[in-house]
This record gives sequence, C-alpha cells and structure tokens, in this order.
Amino acid sequence: MKYKELYDYGVCGLKNAGIEECALDARLLLEHVCHTNRNDLLVHGERDVAEADRDIYLEYIEKRKQHVPLQYITGEQEFMGLVFEVNEHVLIPRQDTEILTEEALRFLHDGMDILDMCTGSGCVLISLLYYSNGCSGVGVDLSQKALEVAEKNAGRLIGRRENAADGADAPLIQWTQSDLFENIKGTYDMIVSNPPYIPSKVVDTLMEEVREHEPRIALDGREDGLYYYREITAQSPAYLRPGGMLFLEIGYDQAEAVTELMERDFTEVHVVKDLSGLDRVVYGSLKPQAYGGKRCLTD
Repeated sequence: MKYKELYDYGVCGLKNAGIEECALDARLLLEHVCHTNRNDLLVHGERDVAEADRDIYLEYIEKRKQHVPLQYITGEQEFMGLVFEVNEHVLIPRQDTEILTEEALRFLHDGMDILDMCTGSGCVLISLLYYSNGCSGVGVDLSQKALEVAEKNAGRLIGRRENAADGADAPLIQWTQSDLFENIKGTYDMIVSNPPYIPSKVVDTLMEEVREHEPRIALDGREDGLYYYREITAQSPAYLRPGGMLFLEIGYDQAEAVTELMERDFTEVHVVKDLSGLDRVVYGSLKPQAYGGKRCLTD
C-alpha cells in the first residue's frame, strides 16, 4: 500500500468516527509508525509502506476511532521541549501546565529542594530539574502506576547524579506514594502542584477522550473542584522553609477562590494567565508567621 493511500484511509476512517482533527491525527500516527515527517506526505506519497508498518498503522487508526487519545496510542507527549512517556495511568501533559512550570522556573535557584504534589507523569518536576542546576525533588502521587511512569521518565531524561560524600550515584528525585502530605517528611524551598480541579459533575461532560480514557483520579476535584486546593494550601506551611513558595495550576474560573485560600498563609499572591488569556496559575510566598504551621480546614 502506498504512503498517501494509507494516509487517506486513516483520514476517512477517523472522519467517519467523528474525530475532529482527523487529518492531523492520521498524519501524526503515520509519521510515528513510519518514522517520517510531514514532508514525506508531499514528496514521497507514492512510496510503498512495509507490511508490518501498515498493520501497526491500521491498528492505531482503529484505536483512535474508539476515541483513545493519540498520546496514549503513541505512548508519548512533548512538554517543555522534552518527550515524556505517557499511558492510561497518567494525565496527558498539556500546554497549560507549561505555564505553571515556567513560572516556577523564574523563582528556582540552584540547589533548591522541590516537592511536586500530584506529580502524574512527573513532567513538571522533571522539567524543573532538567532546566536547573543542583536541584532535587520529591514527586508525590496517590497512584503507584503513575509513579512508575514518572520514574521511567526521570531515568531517561535526567538520570542520576554522583553523591559527593561517597561517590555513589543518587537519584535526583524520590518518588513517594502518598495521599497528599500523608507520607511526606522534611521541608522544601518550593511546592508545585497541578491537582485535580474539575468539579465532579463536570468531569462527566468532558470530551470522550478525556472522560473515558484519562484517569479520573487526576481530574476530579470533588464537588466544587476546590478540595485539593483547600488541603494543599492548609498543609503546605508545615512543609515549606522560611520564604518558601507555593505554585498551583488552577481552572480558568478558580483564581478568586484559590487566591483567597492562599492569602491566609501566603503573601505576594499573584495570578498568571495562560496564552489564551485565562487565569491558569496562582503562586505566593510563605508568610513568616506561617512558617512550620498547619492550618485546620475549619479555621
């Protein structure tokens, strides 16, 4: 079968299945299977495709027709210029979360310790360490399956570093299964989090790719979407060093509520918009009087 013929077959199948970006997805899947680029469709459309590659492509098209996200089919997603492994156990990294990472990077200094709450694929924490020097971190998630993905990403993208004391290799990141701060010890210079923040009733209205295939545990912020913000802002002071900072990704309509939660124990609280002009990140610095404290959620 010719390259262009195979592409046309994929486009037709995806279009009939109601896939909105059928042409783009058909091309990206073909390029992934054949290790080609978009120019091949224009210049080498008449070349023959190996039978094995054809069969894999047809299998991928069938999966995409079932609304399985393209990233779960290819097993990868680019984030902050790095390619991360993804599967059904982790949320697919999104461009919105790059805003969170970029804001944290602005305040990150060499040698800092970072706590990443609800780490998922590890994309935020790994990117922060990749683009800094001498920093280390702890990545936390309730899902052990998600932590396994994150650990693989870290091993491939940032590896390990030599321990100055004994010359042995030590991981840059410690991965910890925990229900938020339950199993966390020590203090940190920075806490970052992209927690579940979609109200439960809204999750069921999301597009099929998200609703049926991405892990609900990474999406569902309970009744009003603010549960994890209440927990994280209340408990973070006990795990931050003096002057430590908290960075939170938020939903487009949550800036006012999360800012109010942050201002109890944090100063210089700022809201950052994404590329679409929507509120996307809230961050602030720990108030001196809040250091070492843990707020009761009934306060």
